[in-house]
Amino acid sequence: MPDTAYEEIRRLLASTQPQDLRAGLELVKNEIAIAGAHDARPLFEIVSSVFYIDTLDNPEFLPVIEQAIELVGGFGAWVIPILVENLDTGDLKAELATAQALGMIGAEAIDPLMEQYRDIPDPSCRAFVIYALGKIKSPQIARSVPLALESARSENRELRDTAIRAIGKLAESIEPGRWPQSTRDQCVSVLTAALADTNSGIRAKAVRSLGKMAKFAHLDGEERKKLETMCLRLIGKDESYEWDHAFIVRKEAELALGSCR
Repeated sequence: MPDTAYEEIRRLLASTQPQDLRAGLELVKNEIAIAGAHDARPLFEIVSSVFYIDTLDNPEFLPVIEQAIELVGGFGAWVIPILVENLDTGDLKAELATAQALGMIGAEAIDPLMEQYRDIPDPSCRAFVIYALGKIKSPQIARSVPLALESARSENRELRDTAIRAIGKLAESIEPGRWPQSTRDQCVSVLTAALADTNSGIRAKAVRSLGKMAKFAHLDGEERKKLETMCLRLIGKDESYEWDHAFIVRKEAELALGSCR
């Protein structure tokens, strides 16, 4: 890559203007097309620095972050170890973007992420690992389900919340009958138990994940009927009239009903 191109990219990506950042990322994309992702290694660190922009204070940068995530994911498997290590930076916004980039890389990131989960017992770091696994769209993701189940039973609320959501995301990528029956049964059991969680966000995610298991044909007829009955109870449309007091839970129950029928 010519020095002039590298310096121009670095100048643009150091800017505080969204249009400059978009232009810089477009130049990176062009350089990758010319030189290949592996030869564009010097650009990786510059592009991934965009992950640290705070889009809550500066929402106009959100499309820039999304563009950077797509570019980083396109660098290929060689960036996986670096990205996995960056899941423990302590910067929430950068860790979320990193997890999404790992998800875009796909199945090649599964084993390194599972290793990271086992190596670092910190619940916060594990939550980002589980989040990243939930972003991977591949049938091979089935082998990571035991980690999601373990996390869903955690006493740490953040990790438990992430895992309950992730089980539904994983179910989207797994073909019916292509995971052990005992594992599938554990998912149903864990999600059903989470409906009694004291945290309304976790209850809502449990309903959503059960709805996804129904939608993607992971529940049998009897289980779908039980889920339908449970959703009707949560929204107060059964004989007990003991609905869930959290609107977000009732909303998810309404949506899940469509997958039960």
